[in-house]
Amino acid sequence: MTDKNLNRSRRRKNKAAPAPIKPKTRGLAGGYLTILSDADMAAIDAAAKAILWQTGVVGAPHRLTQKACDEGAVLTQEGRLQIPPALTSKALSAFAKPLTLYGRKAGQELHLGSGQVYTGTGGAAPLVLDEDGSTFREAGISDLFKAARLAEALEHIHFFSRPVVARDIETPRDMDIATAFTSLKGTSKHIMTSVSAAEDVAAIADICFTLAGSEEAFREKPFLSLNINHITPPLRLAEEAVEVMAEAIKFGLPVQCNTFGQLGASSPVPLAGSLAQTCAETLAGLVMAWLIDENAKAIFGPRPMVTDLRTGAMSGGSGEQALIMAATAQMANYYQLPNSVIAGATDAKTADAQSGFEKSLNITLAAQAGANLITQACGMHAGLMAAALESYVIDSDMAGAILRSLAPIEVSTDTLMIAAIDETAKGAGHFLGHADTYARMHSDFLYPELACRLPVETWTQAGAEDIHSRARKKVTAILSSPPETHIPKTIETALRQKYALPDLDG
Repeated sequence: MTDKNLNRSRRRKNKAAPAPIKPKTRGLAGGYLTILSDADMAAIDAAAKAILWQTGVVGAPHRLTQKACDEGAVLTQEGRLQIPPALTSKALSAFAKPLTLYGRKAGQELHLGSGQVYTGTGGAAPLVLDEDGSTFREAGISDLFKAARLAEALEHIHFFSRPVVARDIETPRDMDIATAFTSLKGTSKHIMTSVSAAEDVAAIADICFTLAGSEEAFREKPFLSLNINHITPPLRLAEEAVEVMAEAIKFGLPVQCNTFGQLGASSPVPLAGSLAQTCAETLAGLVMAWLIDENAKAIFGPRPMVTDLRTGAMSGGSGEQALIMAATAQMANYYQLPNSVIAGATDAKTADAQSGFEKSLNITLAAQAGANLITQACGMHAGLMAAALESYVIDSDMAGAILRSLAPIEVSTDTLMIAAIDETAKGAGHFLGHADTYARMHSDFLYPELACRLPVETWTQAGAEDIHSRARKKVTAILSSPPETHIPKTIETALRQKYALPDLDG
């Protein structure tokens, strides 16, 4: 071989091969599944508005009560704020439009309000399952950091909602600030967290503005939003949470108006009644947001949860839970609202078969119904009481398969392949060597990163590992690599000194 040919050969070897084109899974539209008919949704909407007008809510801050009364609401002698359908519809019309949440890298946008589906974390669990798969311990700030780093690395975790409570941080204020900072340090994807007191929102906003470069830059592309549990069912507004909402809106933070009623405990047992009450309570949150600022960025977050009436415990993996959460997604799309739901709150304590079938059932129905943000889709166990690092990896693989199922089947001359079928049937008798088969082997199939498809003999010879063992190896590989820098060191040092934040690199 001549020197010229040798150099050309070396260049070919050194040149990186282009990444194969993979099927799209991010932001595909759901909405194929219809649990409720159009008449059902209209009836639930009418019932929700009737509940707000006839029963009303208690606990609204005085200034918002006055504004609501100026818009036609009535404050009864018992202190109930009765919200007329016209006011509810007025607030709905303000928020019934697409909303985009951002990450800190291009391509991390979450486009809400038109049926696009995204999966992510969540849960606020007090416990973590150790790697032995059977020991639970209190969660700490380092566990939150590890979960954020995993979310950054895993393709089908599209956003990071605070999944664990850092029990090693003493005060609620310190915990809230450290949670936001740690999440932002661990991942560049969109962050969702919470704040306990209204006076602490300013610190979270300050951190966001600093990382964005300015307040204006953050307001234009907000990469952190707040979960606001604005109501305690049945129909009691949490005044402090509404004040947190007001502060968040003032600083340009998107807010998720979340409602957690439990069937048979704080909402009726019939799914229709629970849906109507939950919609009413969540709509009440949107009304409060509209009264604060009609230009607020607000997200409809109905979360009716099923109770196992034999024990009184939440049953997040049940068939009823899958059914009602899919129905709430339908109601959100009926209202044309940016929305989020919970799916993946398995009752299983470990990443076992129960975890797999409960999560898959619930997440699939929510996705097919067109929920925008599916929180708690990855990593959670024991009815949201515990998180497991291995489960983030396993559940990301599962989410990829579920999201792939949302892709429409392309029907065209190219995909019907009449000529190719004719040629192959009359010739080779199989498609394995066909040019189109090779060309489409990556673009038309989503291959799992963790699930095993090896033949039995090959799997046995390779050590017969189960999915938990493979997940543990992947977790170790991700967390043993140097963490990516999402907060410049100079900014991190300044923020740590200003807010007495933990040293996550120490």
